[in-house]
Amino acid sequence: MSDTLSFGFCQGSVRSALWRRCRRSVALLVSGACAASVALAQVPANAEARSLTEWLTWVHEAARQRSFTGTLVVSAGEAMSTSKVWHACDGVQQMERVDVLNGAPRTIVRRNNEVITFDADNKLARLEKRESIGVLPELLRTQEGRIADHYRLQAQGEDRVAGHIAQVFHLEAKDAWRFGYRVWVEKKTGLLLKLQTLGPQQVLEQVAFTELQLDAPVSMAKLKALMSDTQGYRVETAQLQKTSPEAQGWRLREAVPGFVSLSCHTSSASGVARPLQWVFSDGLASVSLFIESFDPKRHQRGGTTASGATHVLTQRVGSHWLTVMGEVPPATLGAFVERLERIR
Repeated sequence: MSDTLSFGFCQGSVRSALWRRCRRSVALLVSGACAASVALAQVPANAEARSLTEWLTWVHEAARQRSFTGTLVVSAGEAMSTSKVWHACDGVQQMERVDVLNGAPRTIVRRNNEVITFDADNKLARLEKRESIGVLPELLRTQEGRIADHYRLQAQGEDRVAGHIAQVFHLEAKDAWRFGYRVWVEKKTGLLLKLQTLGPQQVLEQVAFTELQLDAPVSMAKLKALMSDTQGYRVETAQLQKTSPEAQGWRLREAVPGFVSLSCHTSSASGVARPLQWVFSDGLASVSLFIESFDPKRHQRGGTTASGATHVLTQRVGSHWLTVMGEVPPATLGAFVERLERIR
């Protein structure tokens, strides 16, 4: 349950955290909804009839054939964001439009892994490509993490969400390094309707459709036209350069249980360099390490902040500034910091 994390976190903003969380939640519930539509509908009542890895792979690989529109609400602590979603998929391509209905006006349009975000207030269109899109995007890249060692799947009956009957499943964390999840899927189609991130004693975050029209007549052609209509906007393109932690002079002394290194890259936008980003995942949760040169004007005090399930830890490490963030407990972020070493 992951995606490419926004560099807005490097400024330590919880508001940016909620905005990124909204984007991630939309990607999870919307981008991968077609992939889940066949798979989850066929899960037997006794979910243990399949191994967890087989079940998750089934979800990830299932056919993509459903279009829909809906209203999606993301709740994280006291913060809340509401979005209108239009989604279309034809088995090959996926496209969607997401309009954020509260706060600063933003529209996200996506075609497969290409994403453009229209910031209406600043007349800015940010164009980027993401390696990880959709339901459980890191699953097939994290087999070595043996996901079943860290989560167990349990069926929990039926419920009603946005006027639809849903099956409920619990992805329970087996240890304290990660959170668990509760998932509601539409009974006939398997479409994800609601997702909760679970702390030890409470729901940390919730993403849910409050209104949903299945098989809606969403035009892929209109979405394509919208994506290319940048007239009146300044277009900013994010340039990613793949690298390795060792090439940048960093390593982890010891792995954090279950978390596998997925990618490492530098980035720039409009010629301005951004921090090194090193991404880890256990197949469901993700953690990103952002490393940049220490600047006393911008990096005055470290600490920990949170927005729902997303925690952010900032700290000076020698001549560098470290920002660690992810949908994991604070102690997990602390373990990454403690195990990070400068090797040159």
